[in-house]
Amino acid sequence: MQAQAEVEVQDQKQAHPDVEEVNGVVEKLAAAVINNNNNAAPNENYKKNRIQVSNTKKPLFFYVNLAKRYLQQHDEVELSALGMAIATVVTVAEILKNNGLAIEKKILTSTVEMKDETRERPIQKAKVEIILTKADKFDELMAAASEERELGGDEDRR
Repeated sequence: MQAQAEVEVQDQKQAHPDVEEVNGVVEKLAAAVINNNNNAAPNENYKKNRIQVSNTKKPLFFYVNLAKRYLQQHDEVELSALGMAIATVVTVAEILKNNGLAIEKKILTSTVEMKDETRERPIQKAKVEIILTKADKFDELMAAASEERELGGDEDRR
C-alpha cells in the first residue's frame, strides 16, 4: 500500500510541478540556449552574458526576458545572431531600449563562413552582435514592473 501511495505522490509531483522545479527547468533551458553554439570555433571564449538569438527556437519575449535577467546579473548583455535571426536580435534590442531598460553600447557586424551539408562549398552568413548596458533607471523600472505584477494591475482599474 505504501508503494502505491509513493507512486501516487510521484505522479502528482509530475502533474503539478512546484515553483522550484519550474525555475530549475527554466535555468537549464536558459543555459542550454546560451551553450548551444554549434557554429563557434572550439577555442572561442565563452561569455556568461552572451545570448545567441535564433528566430526559430524560442519566442521573441523569451529573449527579451532573458536579456533583462542578464542585465540584472551582469550590467551588460551581448545579443548575437546569424542570418535570418538578425531581425529578431534587432527587435529584442529595440524593445529593451524603447522601454528604457538598456542603452546601446556597440554594434558589430561581420560575415562568417559556414559549412553547408547540401552544397560542396562553404556559404557566407551575416553576423550581428549588439552589446547593451543597463540604463540608469533599469533597477527602478524593474522594481516598478515587479510591484505592478504583485498588485495585479489594480492601480489601473481605480
